[in-house]
Amino acid sequence: MSQFSTSMNQVQSGLSSLERIFEVLDEEEEEDESRLAGVDLDKVKGEIEFQNVEFGYVPEKQLFFDVSLKSEPGMIMAVVGPSGAGKTTLINLLMRFYDIDGGRILLDGKDIKEINRKELRNAFGMVLQDSWVFEGTVAENIAYGRPDASMEEIVEVSRIVGCDSFIDLLPQGYETLISEENSQLSVGEKQLLVLARTVLSNPKILILDEATSNMDTRTEKMVTSAMEQMMEGKTTFIIAHRLFTIQNADKIIFMKDGDIKEVGSHEELLALDGLYAEMYRKASS
Repeated sequence: MSQFSTSMNQVQSGLSSLERIFEVLDEEEEEDESRLAGVDLDKVKGEIEFQNVEFGYVPEKQLFFDVSLKSEPGMIMAVVGPSGAGKTTLINLLMRFYDIDGGRILLDGKDIKEINRKELRNAFGMVLQDSWVFEGTVAENIAYGRPDASMEEIVEVSRIVGCDSFIDLLPQGYETLISEENSQLSVGEKQLLVLARTVLSNPKILILDEATSNMDTRTEKMVTSAMEQMMEGKTTFIIAHRLFTIQNADKIIFMKDGDIKEVGSHEELLALDGLYAEMYRKASS
């Protein structure tokens, strides 16, 4: 009976995996967008505007009804709110992982639906909650976004971000082999590698999605310091639960139930004494 129950668990797990595989296989392929315009990365300013955006993952359940916001070039925008508020959805729409149902999203005044998806995404750099490294050398991992980068450039961005100190201590330095399963690096060190990778690709717009949520306080301070250097002069969207990490943002957007409830600086929203102020007080207590 014990063996039978174990086998049933394995079968159920396998069926769940199979279901997800078939979901992917059944998805429609993205349409050929080679006819659409590309993006001249040297000319991207980083002005982002959502105009009356409507969206739902499924037609019968609308998430966004009339979302509007604007970010000037070089502005730091923080998006906060309870789970399920639509924070990550905002970023998914911006990068065209999904197309909106109504309204427009503009990049430097141009509708992103008129821009080739692949070209559009080249303008963005993302640092996510989970740091991702692949099997290869440390140098190859850093140069993932720019395979043609020279070793001098790789070493320089490592110095800027602050990961050169631990790389020099590795057995073969930048030629040390690492992988997701077998790595000599801590969570914070992996995240610094991801930051170095992003800096090297030199995106015009940065997206930081809970980039420090899995770290202890000491590591978080180290990574946050590196991110502050990386954000200089770039339009940045930060999704964060820890409110102390976004107090210096130019604008803080408080979202709830797929709608933007409050917009302003940290001081302005505290003075408003609304939803953001309430969340801030709870987080500080």
